[in-house]
Amino acid sequence: MSSPRFAKVAEQIKVIIAQMLERRIKDPRLGFVTITDVRITGDGREATVFYTVLGDADARAESAVALASATGLLRSTVGKQLGLKFTPTLAFVLDAVEEDAAHIEEALAKAREQDAAVAAQAAGASYAGDADPYRKPGEDAEDVD
Repeated sequence: MSSPRFAKVAEQIKVIIAQMLERRIKDPRLGFVTITDVRITGDGREATVFYTVLGDADARAESAVALASATGLLRSTVGKQLGLKFTPTLAFVLDAVEEDAAHIEEALAKAREQDAAVAAQAAGASYAGDADPYRKPGEDAEDVD
């Protein structure tokens, strides 16, 4: 989105599609869908609608089919409500936020486990030599000149 105008149009499209999915689309295949973002190309001809679905892989697949079948109705409603000269085509893309978040949580849990293991190992460790191997001025040690 290169212009602020398209940013506003994208936000309006997001709201319109969310309202349509909540109120008018009565497809039983459609699960609990949340519209997360809408991105419009620089020329305003295509809009990519990102969504998430609460549930398992079957719910995601069924919701994708339901959204694909409702694309025409959603696009015509967007065109009527926005009054644009050209209504952008809609492409629905499953947002991978949930999978990315799960992957990040898994990596953080593994890092915490490794930190705990290192801390436990360091707690019982002792120095190989003196605790402070460096000479300090004023100590009773041989002066090497």
